[in-house]
Amino acid sequence: MNFVDLHVHSNASDGTLSPSEVVSLAVEKKLTAIALTDHDTIDGIKEAQEATFGLPLKIIPGIELSCVYLEEEIHILGLYVDSSDPCFSSEIKELKKLRDKRNVEIIRRFNEADISISLEEVMAGNPDTVITRAHFARVLFEKGYVKSMDQAFKKYLNYGGPYCPRKEKITPEHAMKILTDNNAFPVLAHPFQYHLGDKKTDELVCSLKALGLLGLEVYHSSNNQYESSKLRKLARKYGLFPTGGSDFHGSNKPDIELGTGRGGLRISSLLLDDIKKFRQQTTP
Repeated sequence: MNFVDLHVHSNASDGTLSPSEVVSLAVEKKLTAIALTDHDTIDGIKEAQEATFGLPLKIIPGIELSCVYLEEEIHILGLYVDSSDPCFSSEIKELKKLRDKRNVEIIRRFNEADISISLEEVMAGNPDTVITRAHFARVLFEKGYVKSMDQAFKKYLNYGGPYCPRKEKITPEHAMKILTDNNAFPVLAHPFQYHLGDKKTDELVCSLKALGLLGLEVYHSSNNQYESSKLRKLARKYGLFPTGGSDFHGSNKPDIELGTGRGGLRISSLLLDDIKKFRQQTTP
C-alpha cells in the first residue's frame, strides 16, 4: 500500500525545512504524495514542485487559511489550489498584510515589556516567510526567555493575551469563498483542536458544508483512534471526504514526523485517489 501526507508545512510559513528539503524527506519516507499547506501562503509550492523532477513523489499545491468561528481560530485547508489565479493571489496578499500588521504590534508589545525581539530575528534570514506564532516562540526560546517553545506559547503567545493580539477577523465565509472561487478542495483541519465539544463541532461542520466544504481531516497527529473514529462518522454524516495529515513542521514540532505524526499515523493513498476521482468528475 502507498501512503501520503496531506498536511505539511515548510519554511515558507512556520516549518523549519525548505520546500525542497521537505520533498527529500518525503522521498526518504517513501511517500507517494504530499500536500504543501503553508499558512496563508503558496510561496513554497513552486520550489517543492521543481524539486520533485525525476522523483516518485507528487506535490499537491495547498494552503492553510486561518479564520475565526465563535471567537476561536480555526483552520481550513485548501488542496489543489490554482496559484495562477490572480484573484486568489490578491486575496492571499491581503491576508499576509493582516499578519504583518499583527506581527509589528506583537514586537511592539514585547519590546515595551523589556523583552527584546526584532523583526529580523523573527524572520531568521528568510524575509519572504509568512510569520506565525511559532517564529516568535523560537526567538523567545533561543534568547532564554522561556525553557521551551511550548512554554513560549503558554506564557506569551496565547491568542488574545497581552503580547499576542488576534489578527483582524477573517470569517469562515470569507475563507471558504477564497477557496471555492479558486476551485480548490476545502478541508476542515484538525476539528478537535478547537475544543468546541461535539455539538458545536457538528454545527461548525454543518455550516461549512453549506459553504462548500468537501473534506474533513479525520486523521491527524493530535487525534487518538477514538477521536478519528468519531470524525469518520461525522464525515459520513455530511458526505465529506476523509483526509489526513501529520501537520509536519520540522523541528518546530519535533515530536511530529512527516508521514507518521507521532508514530502511529499512516494515510492511505486510497483517500487521495477518491478525491482525485471526484475532482476529475466535477472540476471544469
